[in-house]
Amino acid sequence: MNARTRDGSAGDIDYGATGSGYAAYRRPDVRIAQLIAEALDGARTVLNVGAGAGSYESAAREVTAVEPSESMRAQRPARLSRAVDAVAEDLPFVDGEFDGAMTLFSVHQWSDAAAGLREMRRVTRGPVVVLTCDPRLVRDFWLYDYAPEVLDTEARRYPPIEEMAAALGGNGTIRPVPIPLDCTDGFNEAYYGRPEMLLDPAARQACSAWSFIDDGARERFDERLRRDLESGAWDERFGHLRTQPTYDGSLVVMRATP
Repeated sequence: MNARTRDGSAGDIDYGATGSGYAAYRRPDVRIAQLIAEALDGARTVLNVGAGAGSYESAAREVTAVEPSESMRAQRPARLSRAVDAVAEDLPFVDGEFDGAMTLFSVHQWSDAAAGLREMRRVTRGPVVVLTCDPRLVRDFWLYDYAPEVLDTEARRYPPIEEMAAALGGNGTIRPVPIPLDCTDGFNEAYYGRPEMLLDPAARQACSAWSFIDDGARERFDERLRRDLESGAWDERFGHLRTQPTYDGSLVVMRATP
């Protein structure tokens, strides 16, 4: 049985405590949305597992959202369908009910990622699309020099790509996602050329890994990054990123068909 918080969140995050400003900082990026739409390949009925506030649901025609967190369901805009209160590992749908399915920036928060992905495969006739990060690449980002605890946490939480592919079975592809400089979806790597954004506590809170580190680690990060930005040390090492149109980091789209 999956443990759930007072908020209803499943997995390792209590969004009732940390997710209040998520929708303001995690706004869907149209270029990432296009890649998701391409991966769904015109699927009409699409299941969105771990749907949160509804980011990227415009990539599909008809969406059924699943979200266990009460606070995240409350942040869904009125124009979107009401989300079903359920967890990935126990989906309340019949076999092959949907043309396609997606889970976006969510699988690393599930109690049992493999079980959740097998459930998605069970209820889906066509493509299952997963937007996630490759844990082998997470630490290659400049943030590791300033907050290694955060990226160590991310690398530990993201399931290995091979394990996810095995759980989904069938035929699969993995496509790196170029992250645009002005990306509107505020995950850590989205700020590759805008380091000042990560000095905003609200922006950090919208990235769940920051909730796993203590106040001392956050204070050390804040102090060191501020110092290096003021002295020019960050720009000496990483300033080229401020004008780099896209960044190839750990973000990938997995697509599996039966």
